[in-house]
Amino acid sequence: MNIALLQDEQYVVRWLTQYGALTRTQVVRLLFNKPPKTAEKIINNLKRQLMIQDISGGYYLGMDPIVKPDQRIISAIWVLLRFIEQVEPMAHYPASYPSQIFFLKQNIGYEIVVLYDGEQHLTRLLQPEEDLKYIIVVPHIAMASELKLPKAPCLFATVDYAGNEEPGVSFYSGDDGGNEK
Repeated sequence: MNIALLQDEQYVVRWLTQYGALTRTQVVRLLFNKPPKTAEKIINNLKRQLMIQDISGGYYLGMDPIVKPDQRIISAIWVLLRFIEQVEPMAHYPASYPSQIFFLKQNIGYEIVVLYDGEQHLTRLLQPEEDLKYIIVVPHIAMASELKLPKAPCLFATVDYAGNEEPGVSFYSGDDGGNEK
């Protein structure tokens, strides 16, 4: 039996297919143009159709119950969500290593790069193109001063999981000594 999926259901399936498991909160937020109750109905309908599964007791959603969440992707999605109202539903997708996500906002390409302590050297692998900007996610803003930056506009971000369901995301520019934006 072939079931035709609604547009928003297609988006959810595509996001979970390309990113792997995401938190339930992230999926609801990616459906920003829908009220949270409607987004929950979309998720529940997909689960009823066995298109998506609960993972880790329902904290994460995925296409397959054994998929393991990629914490770099999870952090990158939290950063993406700060821009989501300016990004088309199909205008974000996985990027080439070492970046996690590429998205288009107002005809400018952005790559989100999540780095952990000790990975400062990975910025040397970035290959900037015209009209491309980087958002480099670091565990603490002091790490930004240790990076060799590409010849492209860079913004820094931190994702603070202070025990909340939705972490705080702070942005810092690369040219003002690390002051929060």
